[in-house]
Amino acid sequence: MTNTIQAFLPTKYGDFQISIYKSQTDNLEHVLLTVGDLKEQPVLTRIHSKCLTGDTFSSLRCDCQEQLIKSMKLIQKNKSGIIIYLNQEGRGVGLFNKIKAYALQEKGFDTVDAQNELGIPIDDRDYKIAVEILKDLNIAKINLLTNNPDKIKQVTTYGVEIVKRIPLEVKPNKQNQKYLLVKKQKLGHFLK
Repeated sequence: MTNTIQAFLPTKYGDFQISIYKSQTDNLEHVLLTVGDLKEQPVLTRIHSKCLTGDTFSSLRCDCQEQLIKSMKLIQKNKSGIIIYLNQEGRGVGLFNKIKAYALQEKGFDTVDAQNELGIPIDDRDYKIAVEILKDLNIAKINLLTNNPDKIKQVTTYGVEIVKRIPLEVKPNKQNQKYLLVKKQKLGHFLK
């Protein structure tokens, strides 16, 4: 993992420092947004997986963009924290497979059943790269913004202590209500 470049990034939600990390394992680029002094630990942290349809095109099928924006706002309010934006689209199965699963969802499959039907993993994300970035920053303890139990398990297993899990729920809409219910019931996400 190499930190390739760094710059100032003003956004609608506040000013960030942006860094790009290039993974030597898969040659993918991952983004790090930081605010404030990161020496005080635990560091408020969001590990966010790329979601082109949600983050870029504002899809109502998921809650990804809303979680990202909420994280940016919380980190700005805290005056310190980081967002690690991992280049692992569609729960790690890629954009092509994600859209194939969308097509099956239009035929009545839920997100988990669609991926099972396609013979692709339900969630193939690996958070080892995020932990490598945290270790590169000398961060050993974090307060993690997440609803995902697998993310908690992996980050802990890879050697970073999660002092506190901070829920990151957003208000459901008509389009993503079923999706969020499936995340809760079939994937064990911490949702009300």
